[in-house]
Amino acid sequence: MPTEILMPALSPTMEEGTLAKWLVKEGDTVASGDLLAEIETDKATMEFEAVDDGTIGKILISEGTEGVKVNTAIAVLLEEGESADDIKDAASKPAPEPAKSEDGTPKAKSEEDAKGASTAEAPAAPKDADGGRIFASPLARRIAADKGLDLSQIDGSGPHGRIVKADVESAVPAKKADVAEASAAGAPAAGAPKGQSADAVAKIYEGREYTEVKLDGMRKTIAARLTEAKQTVPHFYLRRDIRLDALLKFRSQLNKQLEGRGVKLSVNDFIIKACALALQSVPTANAVWAGDRVLQLKPSDVAVAVAIEGGLFTPVLKDADMKSLSALSAEMKDLAARARDRKLAPHEYQGGSFAISNLGMFGIDNFDAVINPPHGAILAVGAGVKKPVVGADGELAVATVMSVTLSVDHRVIDGALGADLLKHIVENLENPMVMLA
Repeated sequence: MPTEILMPALSPTMEEGTLAKWLVKEGDTVASGDLLAEIETDKATMEFEAVDDGTIGKILISEGTEGVKVNTAIAVLLEEGESADDIKDAASKPAPEPAKSEDGTPKAKSEEDAKGASTAEAPAAPKDADGGRIFASPLARRIAADKGLDLSQIDGSGPHGRIVKADVESAVPAKKADVAEASAAGAPAAGAPKGQSADAVAKIYEGREYTEVKLDGMRKTIAARLTEAKQTVPHFYLRRDIRLDALLKFRSQLNKQLEGRGVKLSVNDFIIKACALALQSVPTANAVWAGDRVLQLKPSDVAVAVAIEGGLFTPVLKDADMKSLSALSAEMKDLAARARDRKLAPHEYQGGSFAISNLGMFGIDNFDAVINPPHGAILAVGAGVKKPVVGADGELAVATVMSVTLSVDHRVIDGALGADLLKHIVENLENPMVMLA
């Protein structure tokens, strides 16, 4: 039977996308791994690969179509020996009439009836026990349905972990008791309260002049994830002032020495390094929340918020504790530039245990940042401003002071542990030469 090619979920947060460009046409022969199309997700424009061999029988969604929901059929793939007539036959084949009981109401299918159901019925995209989307080819889904397989229990060998035909053909069906137990574990919790509907809000402002701004994929994702974060993550906040005079002097000296190499270090580069080293000094705080457990990371993978038009990215600098300040500076500039062009790959903005959000360049003295799940904490950085301070000898002086706030997930990091992490961050920034030791 012809196989539907479905709109893929190219990132964990993707719910819909734009089919920007087809790289194949009807009649083309494709093999697993061949590029089929360019798809704009909520974060970037990405290439979509074939997971099965065959011939493109029909393209169902044209180039430039926006708002294509994940798992919508976008094309039809024909296997060897099939033709366009097979597509028409599959489309015109009537759905089986449900059996009825004596009172005329639909009767549930028996196990034997279910096995005999048409393989042309594409099962809905399965979800794993935590409600996450499972990536599988349409053919793999059909074979899994026929064999009674739970796709959440199968490891995919295709691109980006996608489950393909070979994975399900070699899998063994789970026992009924195991499936029932998994289903019970994945039962959805009561829905969180929702705000006013769009119509209700519009009615409030009826008669007042306004411009309606359509939400793009990125803005929808930001709204959903930040709502989830504030509703489900128990935030608490730790605040410190950091004296920057030693850092600013040291930075000026380094930049003069690095001028010949075209390197110019920013204060943010020092902050990234300070946080990465602090996570190594307090390894218990280098952790993320994983639903029913905490994962403590060994490397210091630090995410940094980058504002772009219409939203933001949080590219991740991996192994930041191991890199020099100049290497971090160059990498951050590259990630930020590609983030603004929406050219980052998912692996470049996913992961990490800790994030930094710096609004100091906008003149913000201090603020509280929202944790980006599953991160354990995020550091909100304000501007460095001249303030009166009391020196160690009791004398009044003027210093450049930067206010920071550490937002912490209490499920992952307790108060004393968070305070210890922030103390190490402060010490690194107030004694910058120590970071080079």
